Amino acid sequence: MPDQNLRIGWIGFHQEGIPALLGLKQAGIRLEAIITLDSNELAKRSAAVSYADVLADWDTPVYRVRSINDNSSIELLQSLNLDLLFVIGWSQILGSAALSASRLGAIGAHASMLPHNRGSAPINWALIHGESSSGNSLIWLTEEVDEGGIIDQTEFPITPYDTCETLYEKVALSNHLMIQTLLPKLFAGERPNCKQPKTDQPVLPRRRPSDGLLNWNQPANEIYNFVRALTRPYPGAFSFLDGVCWKIQSCVLLPDVVRPNSAPGTILGSARSPVEDACGLFVSGGTGSVIILEIESSDGAVLKGRSLSDQPWTGKVWTNE
Repeated sequence: MPDQNLRIGWIGFHQEGIPALLGLKQAGIRLEAIITLDSNELAKRSAAVSYADVLADWDTPVYRVRSINDNSSIELLQSLNLDLLFVIGWSQILGSAALSASRLGAIGAHASMLPHNRGSAPINWALIHGESSSGNSLIWLTEEVDEGGIIDQTEFPITPYDTCETLYEKVALSNHLMIQTLLPKLFAGERPNCKQPKTDQPVLPRRRPSDGLLNWNQPANEIYNFVRALTRPYPGAFSFLDGVCWKIQSCVLLPDVVRPNSAPGTILGSARSPVEDACGLFVSGGTGSVIILEIESSDGAVLKGRSLSDQPWTGKVWTNE
């Protein structure tokens, strides 16, 4: 039976949800409320977006919470009398009370082709593991993490040139397109829901900033994948040089024919070029080598281009502390 007057709410804070959220406004879809994180919690999250900037000209009420499962948040959800809740770009797992606060349920997105890569940071892990494809799944949320029924899925390749940022741009676009495809079905009374196949794959563990310590004993291709998996807007891969911690924001993977006979992590020399962005540091891995293109200190100072290649660091070794 058609249901054109659905009361819809939105929960999110991550940039991956913004195109879909803006798409609802462009399509003339009314939202009863938007719930995001308060400023203290927002400051702790990577790739967070201030909804105050995005929603400056909206007339939709915006609520800021510390946790979606707090009593005050549950009372808020219940008072909104929602039919449907979109949870896009949100890291907190909704408990049973939050999930049951909307009549039809809650719809979320997970950045993988479920049931593959259930769990935390799927895009980052896909890059770290050297996978050649990923995707995004729109699902009905349940208390079991990432196990709800599948509404729609979008698959996309992971190229050698992608980073976590470019892949999340693909995720953001797919959120927008899948939700735009879904809405007419929801308004027509349809409820797409395909049960996920069983899998023995383990749930991906959470990643913390301290997990970004770079292991120079890895093959060069794994170093390259690790760096591009953790670069901006995430905390970044890091290593130490003369006791100073540097985030390594980008690097170049050299072909296996380059086989330096040096300890892993040794700076073999400078890579110089008339092209500013091609300058950097030539560093050995466990096997193979990379050229570091950009590093950033803990106080935000950035070295790249000639300011990096001109450093007198040849022979120094990156370490774990």
